[in-house]
Amino acid sequence: MRLCPPFLLLRWLWLCVCPRQWHCSNGNNCRLPLCVKQIWAYLRLMVDSLYYNTLTNSDVVMDSLMEPIFWMVDLLTRRFGAVFVCLVVILTSSILLVVYVVMLPLTFDTYSPAWIACHIIYGHWMIIMIIFHYYKATITTPGYPPTMKNDIPFVSVCKKCIIPKPARTHHCAICNTCILKMDHHCPWLNNCVGHFNQRYFFSFCVSMTLGCVYCSISGRNLYLDAYSAIERFKHMDLDKSGVPVTGMGQLIGILLPVQRTNQTPLTFRDELFHKSIIYMWVLTSMVAVALGGLTIWHAVLISRGETSIERHLNQKETKRMRKSGKVYKNFFNYGRLNNWKVFLGVEKKSHWLTRVLLPSGHVPIGNGLTWDYPFRKDMMPI
Repeated sequence: MRLCPPFLLLRWLWLCVCPRQWHCSNGNNCRLPLCVKQIWAYLRLMVDSLYYNTLTNSDVVMDSLMEPIFWMVDLLTRRFGAVFVCLVVILTSSILLVVYVVMLPLTFDTYSPAWIACHIIYGHWMIIMIIFHYYKATITTPGYPPTMKNDIPFVSVCKKCIIPKPARTHHCAICNTCILKMDHHCPWLNNCVGHFNQRYFFSFCVSMTLGCVYCSISGRNLYLDAYSAIERFKHMDLDKSGVPVTGMGQLIGILLPVQRTNQTPLTFRDELFHKSIIYMWVLTSMVAVALGGLTIWHAVLISRGETSIERHLNQKETKRMRKSGKVYKNFFNYGRLNNWKVFLGVEKKSHWLTRVLLPSGHVPIGNGLTWDYPFRKDMMPI
């Protein structure tokens, strides 16, 4: 009887999976061929590698389960990065349009010349800071490690780029490259935040937060008036003839008939005016809260000499060394004030004005490859 090839294949797989079933005709176990042993050992190693590893823990398992979600987020961020940038430009332009067309004329009719000058100076300073730092954060490269052979010290080798990684360098899955002193990939910039553009990113966050807080506070009374006007005329529409009014509407219609007869309905221009004020106040208030929280978080990280990624790594390293009775010390923490000086590039007292309070395109201190500054032990007395 001639066996067909599929039957032979199934038989071979069965012997590979269950080699103990290999028996001789006399009932004694036969010695397996070497090729079968090698295939069996390789299959067992493959199966074991799927669920067993000396480094496996809950974090590794959770990262593996979340990997498809991470991949999808990275893909969407990469594809829609330009859309996020356009959205920032459109929303910011719409707020500026409301400010110049609606709020600025009211300012001229309400405040004294001194207050008008203060509003104009502060507002335009905010606008310049926002536009400058957002533009620089978007177009400035965060910094990449060299790909050619060099003598720069490194701490590891990137498994994806296959190049040496200096200290504080991490691989960005969205940009598909390694970034010097990587903090995170910002979809609103369509760019990574790294060594050479982190100051621009943080300055943009601070400027945008202060600008939104300014618009929210200065426009609060206008928002309340606009909201009350729209709500009042909505009730007028309900009381028109032919529209049934029930419940409390009947009582209001009985008690206040004289007050509503003398009011004229809103024109399209008035309605657009009120809705623009409401739109401006709601958007700036929401951005002030959300972006303000992010800005405070990054300020805390800068004070500690950390990035967002290093914060996570340092916490894990602190817990690991605490178990062995040791204390972990961040090598890149020079003290709160000195951390700010290094981050902002302040090397003398005048730089607090020219490099912090005014737009400045100066490069950060250091090259992002090495971090042993000459003033490391004795920072600048500024």
